[in-house]
Amino acid sequence: MNKLEKLLVTGATGQLGSELKVLSKNYPQFEWVFADRTQVSLDNLAVLKVQLESIQPDVILNCGAYTAVDKAESESELVDIVNHQSVKRIAQYSKDNQVKLIHISTDYVFDGTSDVALTEEAITKPINVYGATKRAGELACLEVNPDTIIIRTSWVYSSFGNNFVKTMQRLLQERDTISVVNDQIGSPTYAADLAQAMMDILNNDKWIPGIYNYSNEGEISWYEFVLAIQEIGGYTCEVKGVPSSSYPTPAKRPAFSLLDKAKIKRIYGVNVPDYKDSLEKCLELVKSEL
Repeated sequence: MNKLEKLLVTGATGQLGSELKVLSKNYPQFEWVFADRTQVSLDNLAVLKVQLESIQPDVILNCGAYTAVDKAESESELVDIVNHQSVKRIAQYSKDNQVKLIHISTDYVFDGTSDVALTEEAITKPINVYGATKRAGELACLEVNPDTIIIRTSWVYSSFGNNFVKTMQRLLQERDTISVVNDQIGSPTYAADLAQAMMDILNNDKWIPGIYNYSNEGEISWYEFVLAIQEIGGYTCEVKGVPSSSYPTPAKRPAFSLLDKAKIKRIYGVNVPDYKDSLEKCLELVKSEL
């Protein structure tokens, strides 16, 4: 009997890692290893290589990251270790051991000044610590192991963990009025869809390295996203659109970060559902878990 390929998922307790765990039952050809931050410590470079060597994966899906965007502004050294230096170590390990690597990145590598959907070749210019460290991680990946696949995504949510969708769903039920920024434009990503896209790539006959974009279809603001949550849930709370200037945060956000998904569709035939269809699926799951 052939030995199963060992597939390592870092950041296993996060939204994307949790969705991959749900999907894993559909892919029995892999021996799945779901590693949390104690098993694969992205914040401890001294032990990271030893941990990878003890697991000996054939494939790495690097879903772990420091994602607290505002807190990152005051913890830049730690953020750089997790989002950049550890990624470089993982890329080096994958290069040295002929391990397939899919690394997850972000729309925050852009400055938000575009007014057309951003392709993988668009100029990067991060405007916060999180975005800068994620871009440094991308560059380190591509330099150390050019055979890496990087997927940039945006506005990730899930039925798992804490996220914007679940917070807004709660507030829409608790409050009479909420205010949401209406001048940041992009598209949300249901983590279950992104997890499926990763597995579609992994199970494809071809492996074409480089950067790919993936988010759900649609061009909306956060305000419009909340209106969709309200509509699906049938909530009566009043939702007001406000400019970002009236809701200052430690980290600046890109005003426009809509990702162009043409490349991932063309090369891998990946399905990209409409944001509203995926939002309905997620909210149905959340409701059934209440």
